[in-house]
Amino acid sequence: MQQKIKRAAVLGSGVMGAGIAAHLANVGIPVLMLDIAPSELTDEEKKRGLKLEDRAVRNRIVTENKKALLKQKPSPLSSKKNLDLIEVGNFSDDMEHLSEVDWVIEVVVENLDIKKKVLADVDRHRKTGSIVSSNTSGISIEAMSEDCSEDLRSHFLGTHFFNPPRYLKLLEVIPTKQTSSEVLEFMKRFGEDVLGKGVVEAKDTPNFIANRIGTYGLLVTVQQMLEKGYSVGEVDSVTGPMIGRPKSATFRTLDVVGLDTFIHVANNVYDQVEGEEKKSFEVPSFMKSMLEKGWLGSKSGQGFFLKKKGEQSSEILQLNPETLEYEARGKLKTKATEMAKQEKGAKRKLKALISAEGDRAGDLVWSVIKPVLIYSAELYGQIADDVPSIDEAMRWGFGWELGPFEIWDSIGVRTSVERMKKEGETVPDWIENMLKKGDESFYKKENGNVYYYHAGEYRQQSFNEKNINLKRLKETREVIKKNAGASLIDIGDGVACLEFHSQSNAIGLDIIQMINFSIDHVEANYEGLVIGNQAKNFCVGANLGMILMEAQDYNFFEIEMVVKNFQDSMMKLKYSDKPVVVAPFGMTLGGGAEVCLPADSIQASPETYMGLVEPGVGLIPGGGGNKELYIKHLRNIPQGVDFDLQKIANSVFEKIAMAKVSTSGEEAKENGFLDQMDAISANGDHLLHDAKQKVLGLARSGYTPPKRVKIPVVGEQGYATMMLGAKSLALSGYASEHDLKIAEKLAFVLAGGRLAQGSFVDEQYLLDLEREAFLSLIGEPKSQARMQHMLMKGKPLRN
Repeated sequence: MQQKIKRAAVLGSGVMGAGIAAHLANVGIPVLMLDIAPSELTDEEKKRGLKLEDRAVRNRIVTENKKALLKQKPSPLSSKKNLDLIEVGNFSDDMEHLSEVDWVIEVVVENLDIKKKVLADVDRHRKTGSIVSSNTSGISIEAMSEDCSEDLRSHFLGTHFFNPPRYLKLLEVIPTKQTSSEVLEFMKRFGEDVLGKGVVEAKDTPNFIANRIGTYGLLVTVQQMLEKGYSVGEVDSVTGPMIGRPKSATFRTLDVVGLDTFIHVANNVYDQVEGEEKKSFEVPSFMKSMLEKGWLGSKSGQGFFLKKKGEQSSEILQLNPETLEYEARGKLKTKATEMAKQEKGAKRKLKALISAEGDRAGDLVWSVIKPVLIYSAELYGQIADDVPSIDEAMRWGFGWELGPFEIWDSIGVRTSVERMKKEGETVPDWIENMLKKGDESFYKKENGNVYYYHAGEYRQQSFNEKNINLKRLKETREVIKKNAGASLIDIGDGVACLEFHSQSNAIGLDIIQMINFSIDHVEANYEGLVIGNQAKNFCVGANLGMILMEAQDYNFFEIEMVVKNFQDSMMKLKYSDKPVVVAPFGMTLGGGAEVCLPADSIQASPETYMGLVEPGVGLIPGGGGNKELYIKHLRNIPQGVDFDLQKIANSVFEKIAMAKVSTSGEEAKENGFLDQMDAISANGDHLLHDAKQKVLGLARSGYTPPKRVKIPVVGEQGYATMMLGAKSLALSGYASEHDLKIAEKLAFVLAGGRLAQGSFVDEQYLLDLEREAFLSLIGEPKSQARMQHMLMKGKPLRN
């Protein structure tokens, strides 16, 4: 029977259970979330005259945990509306409803006996053929299900999400010996295609892959700090982005995770292994003291770091592990750190640090990296079947830029092994044998294919066909054209992709030139164009530094030329003879949003943070964004429905004037940045593939460019209405005098100037108004101060 999941149940509504339920709701799957029924009434319930038998009381715990999803930051929900997809109940009254779901996920307390009891109850109520899984972070999947029916055992496996489920990519799938191969393959495919996860198959061993290696690495770092006299702050200053790890580095990560959670995970391995490995997972005594004191990290207000508020500003203090007192935060600054800062990319930074023997920072990095590499090699074959699974688990679960074997390749396997042996370390035999054969890397590339070392030979790594990798494509196909800001690449099937690669993907003349070239080239030679890339963010906006420099030099003619070129290129994109689909993700701000809005379609990532944020730097959108967002809102109105044009203008005005940015692709749709022609890919890795398919669909259905039509505007009367709202904000203290000036320019553009309400105007007329307003604002000293502040501080200035 072909598997399908139309409805699911989550058993347990704590932070993890509720987070999983929210993620399922985010992808459109209705969820039944159950938890225990309370055994006592609260004082409030007693006042209300409620009894333990009342449904409101019996569902109190799960209902409160559902409501808590709305308060958490960052939000587990991609839209508040998704909360409606989560139905609540309790274990005592509602287990029979498990017969109505296709997937049951157990997320109760980490106790084998309790989990077995819950699964026995699930077995009695589930329907035959439904999938059952556990989100345990380390309890044996095999032991958990050993007493269940044969049908449940064949449909049972581990599905270990990482917290928070919406944002962390990794999903470890752990089959048992009885798990059906069809169920395993279905869940791996479902996890990637529907849940949008990076799926790794793990073996049923303590803490599986990522938590096993990640916890080991964190404890090794703590041990090195204690042995060699580094401070908490010094460790964090070099174990974050400098070595390809998240900004939270080591101890800030522990504060975010929670010391109680971390110690539980560490003890889970400690209780199940022997010898030297057991010693490695022993939690240092000072951390046990922290646990006793309740210093758990962010959730308790203090942990390895403490934020101390002063009269003027706040100070972050670090914990001294010897005295358990807080002191000024330290930072490592050595020749090696300065050298690493000059290098580009994690591989080069890491190599610069590790090669700096005798340097205080270099020695620390080597002392924490070396044991992790050896430990990962020792676990190869035990926790996962291949090298890529281990590397992917660490990248997707812990946010490492490079997995252990990718790190080893970047620093040189042979040279690092020689250094390890010189320092008295024992390297696993399979690596010694690999080097004896003359194989000196775990990965190699040939003709655009990736090969990994496995069982004495290199095997080709397979990738989902939906994962279009631009870097690998460029290694095998000639780039059509490139300049400093962008490249045009053939991605197959008659579709080209325009990739931005300027700093932060900021739009300057180089990208504008490539947009114009790409449209011309595609019109002559291709079926259509995708605009997308695979950087950290799609595009953070225009090149603000260049604009400010020209403004300060009074080169307003140059600025007008650039703005006019940008407007013209967007019109060229909009009315191209071939379909254009834009694939945004991450920050898609200002000019990045302006590139998206005129396209035939937007194929967005679930995590797309889109907004026209120019007022934050003292400007209004200058590339046609005001007009295009207004048109998008008009297009969202069903045909034949009467509408209030003023309400639409007010809505667009508010979103731009207040620089509203969506917190997800779904919210971008709710904000009107996406319309019925647009879509959201479940998996961000499939974004370019989905955009390409959309281009081909448009091309093969007889694509014709949109007709140029005139646009209704609210005119002078509508302008006055918009300004009334802006002035009310100013009088209430929510908008400054300069905010009001920006709002005035924006309202004038959206209203279409001094025309009668209901007048129809050409797009170029609105673009001319927009350009004039943009240029007038850029000459304002307060606007320039905002731009300067954004460039220097990375956040808006309210002046």
